[in-house]
Amino acid sequence: MKKYLVEFIGTFFLVFTIGMTVLAPGAGDMAPIAIGCALMVMIYAGGHVSGGHFNPAVTLAVFLRGKCPAGDVVPYMGAQLAGATVAALAVKALKTGLVAKAAALGGAMSPEILPALLAEFAFTFALAWVVLNVATAKGTSGNSFYGAAIGMTVTTGAYAVGGISGGAFNPAVALGICIMGIVSWGSIWIYLVACFAAAAVAATVYKIVNGAE
Repeated sequence: MKKYLVEFIGTFFLVFTIGMTVLAPGAGDMAPIAIGCALMVMIYAGGHVSGGHFNPAVTLAVFLRGKCPAGDVVPYMGAQLAGATVAALAVKALKTGLVAKAAALGGAMSPEILPALLAEFAFTFALAWVVLNVATAKGTSGNSFYGAAIGMTVTTGAYAVGGISGGAFNPAVALGICIMGIVSWGSIWIYLVACFAAAAVAATVYKIVNGAE
């Protein structure tokens, strides 16, 4: 079950990043970089648990290679397809007007509440998930990639949802951008709620996947 949860999370963020950066208004020519970063950081974060497939074709190839048990093939693919489906629905909600994008008012951005909460929650979760898995897990102990993985998670999030929420993913950054006048003070609660909630959920999911260690 733990492996399948990791495959769901990794595939979700890969597909979510694709949708958010490719569909207009997206990241333009930078979309491939964001997509590659999303795949990279999710492999760093989940590879020690599930192998980091995030792709049914890869699962098939690894199975034929003899490195994936037959009993895991269908659950892996099911988790990947489920992650892709949820991600696609989230992208459609943000891109097709079910929720509105951020609006600039009085020189400072005042993000629309629902999309900003979703954007900040999603990538703060991703950031915390990556940090916990590359910097605290026994399976990745002693690695030399944790800095790149953490930094590239923020890069991915900035490209994917920066235009919606400002891409803080960090209560301290939220404070800074409010002081600088980039985001209105009336919106700071969005960042505090989304970031701390995402951190708590990421820690809970990490414990489910990795145990108490």
